[in-house]
Amino acid sequence: MTLAPRLDLRQSQSLVMTPQLQQAIKLLALSNLEIEAFVAGELEKNPLLEAGGTDDFAPPADGVDRAAEQHDLRAETGDADQLIGQGLGAADSPLDVDYGAETFIDDGPGDRMAGAIGSGGGMDMLSGGSGEAPDFDSFANPEQGLQEHLMDQARSALSGMDLMIAAQLIGQIDEAGYLEANLLETAHGMGVPLYRIEQVLGVIHGFDPTGVGARSLSECLALQAKEADRYDPCMAKLLANLDLLARGALPQLRRICGVDEEDMADMIRELRGYDPKPGLRFSSESAAPVTPDLFVRPTREGWAIEVNSATLPRVLINRTYYVELASGPQDRTSKAWLADCLASANWLVKALDQRQKTIVKVASEIVRQQEDFFRKGVEHLKPLTLKAVADAIQMHESTVSRVTSNKYLSCPRGLYELKYFFTSGVAAAGGEGAVSAEAVKSHIKALIAAETADAILSDDTLVDLLRAKGMDIARRTVAKYREAMGIGSSVQRRRQKALRGQAA
Repeated sequence: MTLAPRLDLRQSQSLVMTPQLQQAIKLLALSNLEIEAFVAGELEKNPLLEAGGTDDFAPPADGVDRAAEQHDLRAETGDADQLIGQGLGAADSPLDVDYGAETFIDDGPGDRMAGAIGSGGGMDMLSGGSGEAPDFDSFANPEQGLQEHLMDQARSALSGMDLMIAAQLIGQIDEAGYLEANLLETAHGMGVPLYRIEQVLGVIHGFDPTGVGARSLSECLALQAKEADRYDPCMAKLLANLDLLARGALPQLRRICGVDEEDMADMIRELRGYDPKPGLRFSSESAAPVTPDLFVRPTREGWAIEVNSATLPRVLINRTYYVELASGPQDRTSKAWLADCLASANWLVKALDQRQKTIVKVASEIVRQQEDFFRKGVEHLKPLTLKAVADAIQMHESTVSRVTSNKYLSCPRGLYELKYFFTSGVAAAGGEGAVSAEAVKSHIKALIAAETADAILSDDTLVDLLRAKGMDIARRTVAKYREAMGIGSSVQRRRQKALRGQAA
């Protein structure tokens, strides 16, 4: 075999994803609010893009295919860019349709939300149509935080080096009000005696809210007991053995504290009135509301599925500006840049439209397969997999996974993430069909909620009750579902009910 250079011709196939295709796939996994941020960045980079109004893409109510109509018109009169360049832009009638007229549907949830935001009557809609102005105090800056509240008190009670020590300690108090600092390390770091650190901490313990600056739950509750003048030797022993109280070992606690059942019940009732996390009342963090991406509502024909147009960004291509730039003097680089801008703008409009259609298609199939849930409740939720939806709509499983990520659906039963409808199944007792894991959890929760203190249901009893309802489930599965919902075992629930009965 000789070694020599030669030329070979080979034929092969490969799948190559263009950057635009990769970006289109990423758009599927984004929520409407994330899409809005993405589009805002594209508007800054591309001069041919501009933000559209709330009614720019309203669907026609007459069933006419506007895209086909526009294509036929262009075939007769020429492309829109050519018309604009010739001063005949008025001939492109679809661009001048009155989208605010009654020709288009404007009665869906998304239209009402978009109207409240974009129309002049939005203030009335926000106030419920009563004509009263909204409460602007709810939009004000958050209230004073815990550390600022403590520092205001420290400035009034301390000065000099003590104030510096207080600032150092307050800076290491977490949002729940507990001190995370090591006093000995703080003393070495600041070059002061340990007793002085402890003195300043004692002053902080007297600040509002009571219990702030504690280093443990026991110390936090002890500070509140002292403030209420309830810190006696029996209460001190109870606070020193909170682990026994958590386990429900009441006889052992009574022996340690030297009290009878009545006194123990009174002490437990007192503890229930204390705040284990006193700093949280000054928390300035507010839970961010979840904005639905889809609306589902019942109609006479079935279910109507609508994309939330209030949060869905709309972009238009400024073809007038493109014609002006294209007709002006420009070199090869400018022409290439302008062509890239136009191609990018066209791709973005098509990608957003395709994304919207894909989301509606996937959501429609989910609603179709889980119709019993929307009509009857979570007990009728069926087992569903991504592959089942993908096969039904002839899409890839990964596409369905991306579409259902970070998307929320609003229906008469509440707000749900699209991933919520995909659950594993539990075999039915009759051997036919299956029951969703969420439905089983709902039944377990309802059974435990209905149990009484003298009839606590064990996991074996729950298995028998569920099988009577047609759910063939193992005991370990019941225990797994129960623990996933944060529900204790039968022994723990019996002790908790006993504690509630004594504290009542």
